[in-house]
Amino acid sequence: MPDRPYYRRHVFFCVNRRDNGKACCADHDSSRMREYAKSKAKELGISGQGGVRINQAGCLDRCEKGPVVVVYPEGVWYSYVDEEDLDEIIEEHLVHGRVVERLKI
Repeated sequence: MPDRPYYRRHVFFCVNRRDNGKACCADHDSSRMREYAKSKAKELGISGQGGVRINQAGCLDRCEKGPVVVVYPEGVWYSYVDEEDLDEIIEEHLVHGRVVERLKI
């Protein structure tokens, strides 16, 4: 058993689309925003083994708060509006380990 986890943090972006007209994260361009965050993590050199993994997820069942992203192992849930919000989550939480209270849900 390894002493450290494979990833220090695992980030899940809900990219679910609902066809019934109910709120969903895909309505907020969550797939593109996930790609943005993934690219930013690579650019900062924090992605990969021992660092951060950014994944997509199906419905995380918090659609009314969307778009949503959750960071593990802390289990911190965020909602975001734009790339600036994601930059703050990446810089503060993923790089420095500080929860971004204003975006937390």
